[in-house]
Amino acid sequence: MGRLIIITGGARSGKSTFAEKLASKTDSVLYIATSVPFDDEMKDRVRRHRERRPSSWDTYEGYKGLKDIIAGTDKKAVLLDCVTIMITNLLMDANLDWDNVPMDVIDEVEKGIEKEIMGIIEGARKSSADVVLVTNEVGMGLVPEYRLGRIFRDIAGRMNQLVAAAADEVYMVIAGIPVKIK
Repeated sequence: MGRLIIITGGARSGKSTFAEKLASKTDSVLYIATSVPFDDEMKDRVRRHRERRPSSWDTYEGYKGLKDIIAGTDKKAVLLDCVTIMITNLLMDANLDWDNVPMDVIDEVEKGIEKEIMGIIEGARKSSADVVLVTNEVGMGLVPEYRLGRIFRDIAGRMNQLVAAAADEVYMVIAGIPVKIK
């Protein structure tokens, strides 16, 4: 069994760069890209990440059903970037009127997201690869003005707690400097 390593921090803090440095200790890497590039800004971010990665790394693009992808890899390292983008995609898949949806429906959506997160943890535990997860720390900023923003922040915070509790190592990256917190 490999290690489960969580990299968290704020936007543009250097999380992905640090995660790529950890994964690049081997040339046998599976990169899991959870982004769905739907606008020019996201397309540019994806392009920059692709250009930064070694061409020898394999890439899987997706954000659902990752347990079997991770558990079944023959690679020495898996880098999933990023958990919070995955959560965003899963929230958007629900296709709800977030301003008016009742809390019991939100709870059901969160259970589905938690199932995906637990699947990633289970896949990591079954894999011999080191699994590095990148996630945003979203609970240290302003309270979002919109209900969907608050829902996202709360769910992302709870999912980050799950993966951090299961992790062997947790790092917070601040201004490009990784600080080991577990």
